Amino acid sequence: MRTRGIFIAGTDTGVGKTLIACAVLRGLARTGLRVVGMKPVAAGATRRRGVWINDDAEQLRAASSVEAPQSSINPYCFAPPVAPHLAAREARTVIRMSVLVRNYTRLAALADVVVVEGVGGLLVPLGPRLSAAAIPERLNLPVVLVVGMRLGCLNHALLTVEAMQVRGMRLAGWIANVIDPAMARREENLRALQRRIAAPLLGVVNHSTKPDAVRVARSLDISRINVVI
Repeated sequence: MRTRGIFIAGTDTGVGKTLIACAVLRGLARTGLRVVGMKPVAAGATRRRGVWINDDAEQLRAASSVEAPQSSINPYCFAPPVAPHLAAREARTVIRMSVLVRNYTRLAALADVVVVEGVGGLLVPLGPRLSAAAIPERLNLPVVLVVGMRLGCLNHALLTVEAMQVRGMRLAGWIANVIDPAMARREENLRALQRRIAAPLLGVVNHSTKPDAVRVARSLDISRINVVI
């Protein structure tokens, strides 16, 4: 499958994937492209009007420039905020790649670019033999990696990059998201990553107590992202 899309992966959970995915959507839309976000699997939802709604998926929908069915934006939505394979098991559901491919294809028919946000880290299990890495692999999507800048980020980032290399995945670039404003030696850590990751740094997102995707989009090299999709 060869379509125009980007997969937003994170070095861990809570590193700002949704913020970055929404910023990429906003930035690409500003160039005139029709864009739509997708959250294939989400764990952690509230019941609204009889439907389970995940906040990350809602943010992606709001940042999209075209309307799309919520069922395609977020095909698998589970209530408990736990690892997705556990949430799926509790719901007696099997996460099937065929369902994700079908809904991605529907979104791709509506937009120029689909921005797909992962769940947790790259290797988080989705089932007995399926991990989140299988999504960009099956959809043939380049990956933009969100590195949460905090103590331990070097190991998390480099392990993720190595896992991608082993799988033959394409790393289009990476974004440093400062989630710990008090991180010691932040600039030295940033330079260490730049020396070791053979992909462009697409932007550094400064810490904010009220993150805003429109503002973040201005700090990213959207034109470079545009080239790799």
